[in-house]
Amino acid sequence: MRGLVVLVTLACFASAQHQALIDYLERRLLAIEDRISLWHEQTTRYASELRELKQQMVSQLENLDKEKEALRTNLDGVGTRVDRVERELDYLETQNGAQPCVDVDDKLIEQQVTLVKEKQKSKYFKQSDCSDMISSIKAMKILKRVGGPKGMWTKDTSRGSGKVYIFNGTDDNTIHEFASVQDFTRSLGMSLSKDLKLPSAWRGTGHVVYRNHAYYINQAEEIKVVKYDMRNNSETDSTVFPLQDHVPVFGLTPETLMDLAVDEEGLWAIYATRQNDRHISVAKMDANSLDIEQMWDTNCPRENAEAAFIICGTLYVVYNTKQPGRSRIQCVFDVNGMVTNEDAPLIYFPKRYGAHSSLKYNPQEQLLYAWDDGYQILYKLIMKKKLEI
Repeated sequence: MRGLVVLVTLACFASAQHQALIDYLERRLLAIEDRISLWHEQTTRYASELRELKQQMVSQLENLDKEKEALRTNLDGVGTRVDRVERELDYLETQNGAQPCVDVDDKLIEQQVTLVKEKQKSKYFKQSDCSDMISSIKAMKILKRVGGPKGMWTKDTSRGSGKVYIFNGTDDNTIHEFASVQDFTRSLGMSLSKDLKLPSAWRGTGHVVYRNHAYYINQAEEIKVVKYDMRNNSETDSTVFPLQDHVPVFGLTPETLMDLAVDEEGLWAIYATRQNDRHISVAKMDANSLDIEQMWDTNCPRENAEAAFIICGTLYVVYNTKQPGRSRIQCVFDVNGMVTNEDAPLIYFPKRYGAHSSLKYNPQEQLLYAWDDGYQILYKLIMKKKLEI
């Protein structure tokens, strides 16, 4: 009997040890599972952080590539501007040379004067085969009335563009862009336009849009021509016009000190200076670099002039007549000497509301975009060859 009790006691003790071992193993397994779970969470977090770091590095590398390309572009632009400034300084030195401290050969002085005169009087080499001139005005179409009494509207004069641009007033920093002429005509005011904010204010009505760039006049102490990329919304270039003592180019539009124009030959500047304040002058400009290629003094008077435009290298100046609402082309200047005032036909504009504050020629459409007392008008032109006169 006592042996049986001992056996039972031993069995109970063994069972208790076995249960304790099982409990210990279960606790160890739970601890291992907790650590595995913790390692899994940490591994997942580290993988996520590595992915985010990779994305950040890829984004930063892309930004660095963009900044590198922008820096390269800026350096190219700086190099171009330095070259242009050097050329302008050379030109200004020939115009206003310092008084010499020693005797200078008279022949050398005569040579410098001759170079300046040749820049103004040398033969112009045409960049296109265009030889058209105005024969008459076929039709006038009034699209709508929007904005103030003075302003400028135009399309991009390069091929394939249908957008319309509004420069409302004579002093602002906003261009209103419409997708098409149809959008412009059906828009209530400027409601359908996209506003483009320029980095500086434009002055006057002498601006153009050419090859996806706006060329506008900025005036502070000096007259500056600014080139603005409409696609990237950034200023790509600018130049100070290398002449002093500017005066308003048109007697009836005193806000416009310089009028830019585009024709089949490219970009032009129409201006006037105090040295020749009775007449209008013309300069051919490089649309890419804004360099001045050649300059002419015309016999077209500023007095009573409203606006002007250029077609195939021929300047047409529009004057207000004594009849209310009537204007006519009264002075013509051809840079190649093929057309004179005696040769040009006498062309009257249809009776309108007031006076033109701007006239912009579109060589692709052979249309004049006119701003007249807040009315936006289109003139359809009939052309003929210059050799036919």
